[in-house]
Amino acid sequence: MTGPVVVVGGAGAVGSLLVERLRGDGAPVTVVDRATAENVVAGDVAAPTAEVRAVLSASSTVVLAVPEQVAIAAVPVLDGVLAPGVLLVETLSVKSRIHDLLCAARRPAVGINPMFAPALGMSGRPVAAVVHRGGPSVEAFLTRVGGWGAQVVRVGAGEHDRVTAVTQALTHAVVLAFGLALAELDADPGTVAATAPPPHRLLSALLARVGSGTPEVYHDIQARNPAAADARKALAGALDRLSGAVGDEAAFAAVMADALAPLGDRAAGYRELCAGMFEQLRDGGM
Repeated sequence: MTGPVVVVGGAGAVGSLLVERLRGDGAPVTVVDRATAENVVAGDVAAPTAEVRAVLSASSTVVLAVPEQVAIAAVPVLDGVLAPGVLLVETLSVKSRIHDLLCAARRPAVGINPMFAPALGMSGRPVAAVVHRGGPSVEAFLTRVGGWGAQVVRVGAGEHDRVTAVTQALTHAVVLAFGLALAELDADPGTVAATAPPPHRLLSALLARVGSGTPEVYHDIQARNPAAADARKALAGALDRLSGAVGDEAAFAAVMADALAPLGDRAAGYRELCAGMFEQLRDGGM
């Protein structure tokens, strides 16, 4: 990647992470954001001012680290501003809708989705990548992301959304439903914390992290992913099946076996991982 880079939404969490990494590589980076701050060009990429247009027209790469509705509104505007061949990078958590737009835009374009909270950093963590329109600049960008220590996992746009419905929407639904059930059961929190075995403590830790997050982020994962509703429906059906198996030991054993089956030959590794985490949960009640 050569030439100036513009990160739209660079004052946000994902945008800030990319700005930091790109500048660490020596890339000249300009931040465009609706928020006004020092060293930020204030503006709306979907309705750019003359200053924003000038910054964009001089770029070699534009990163859209913005909400989906902003990115979708911005794509046709950018087609009229950016020079031919300028690389467009998006960071949306849903790829299906933006994919068709970027394929029609006829410029190199790639989507990335860091599958972790930006504050955790990229080293050793997965980044899903969807190539909308390929080219040397796309490959160079993904190589750069890998050079930051991320594990780049290439998927198609539809596959990305189906997989993230499992890894994000389903996971978050499980954690939030656990918290809602805790509230309904109304056990004394102090006694629960003092007596909780490791699995409960681990779920409580996940609840504390997810429940303290930004509602807009978690709502978007549930509301905008077209496969998220199926994930929640599957979770509700699984709870119904579990309840139906109680009282029949053979049926319950079948439930446990069927629940474990999706892990396949990775089950042993996950058991070891869990054992290691449980070793860190020895410090009594919280």
